[in-house]
Amino acid sequence: PFRKPPTAMRSVTCSTPTNIAVIKYWGKDNVALNTPLNSSVSVTLNQDQLKTVTSVLASKDFPVDRIWLNGAEQNIQNKRIQTVLKEVRRLATSKAVDVNGHAIAKDAWDQYKLHIVSINTFPTAAGLASSAAGYACLVAALVELYAAEEEYEGQFSAIARQGSGSACRSLHGGFVRWDKGVKSDGSDSVAIQIADDKHWPELEAIICVVNDKEKDTSSTDGMNTSKETSELLGFRAREVVNKRLAAIEAAYKAKDFETFGKITMMDSNQFHATCLDTFPPIFYMNEVSRSIIHLVHQYNDHAGKIQAAYTFDAGPNAVIFLEKKHTKEVLALLTHFFDSKAQYV
Repeated sequence: PFRKPPTAMRSVTCSTPTNIAVIKYWGKDNVALNTPLNSSVSVTLNQDQLKTVTSVLASKDFPVDRIWLNGAEQNIQNKRIQTVLKEVRRLATSKAVDVNGHAIAKDAWDQYKLHIVSINTFPTAAGLASSAAGYACLVAALVELYAAEEEYEGQFSAIARQGSGSACRSLHGGFVRWDKGVKSDGSDSVAIQIADDKHWPELEAIICVVNDKEKDTSSTDGMNTSKETSELLGFRAREVVNKRLAAIEAAYKAKDFETFGKITMMDSNQFHATCLDTFPPIFYMNEVSRSIIHLVHQYNDHAGKIQAAYTFDAGPNAVIFLEKKHTKEVLALLTHFFDSKAQYV
């Protein structure tokens, strides 16, 4: 019997971790390019518990591009998704091969449509940097699909940034700085690895999921309002961040937890102070968040030095950095005081 020849198709799957900023990014310098008011630095978490897995299937049989997130179809016409698709597609080479082992010429990609399926293993939009992992993963998968090649170092990172600012930091492991950049086209607003993921194996993070609901004020809306109304935000970007970046990078390289922890907590507090200084004010932390802050300070006071450090992004969930030797006792304290109020990762 006549059988239809197999369709030319290609599929790839990637997974990427989330990252937790210890010097925070808040406020866009250029909204169109998604460049930040200030540079930031983050720790990339391992992928055991928190990651995004994205599969992309390209086929000539698909009539249109489609995308699903956690089983629900999303609007693929979303501007940021379109930017990422277009930018990576432009860098395609003729090195990719389809399921039949045939090379796909760069120009032939026009005949293919994509089905993109993405799954997060953590709460989306609850202040756990899910968009960072999501867009980093989308870029990584598309790069693999198209066998794309950079025209300059850091270009994939710049594309991820146009999806979600903090996503550019999730393309690297370890300790990563996202440079604000100075070029008007944003091409130097990219992420650079400061230390790899093997550098400080004793460093661990406890994630306290206080609330996994979507937050009231999205990061994008929040930072736009902050930029318009908070004088503290401008002062922070001009006067504070660069000194802290230099100090925390040195501390991380030296594995000096006390300095690393102190700067991490101070920067988290200042970020939330800019949210409070925004008009009308934005409250990302809740009662449980504030209780966790008190507990960490009491624990450190009792120890006589900084052994645990909290940081909160745009949401109520705490990330507590500490060295492995203290993880058990801090986790025991947290579960003792907040057993019914939080989940831990």
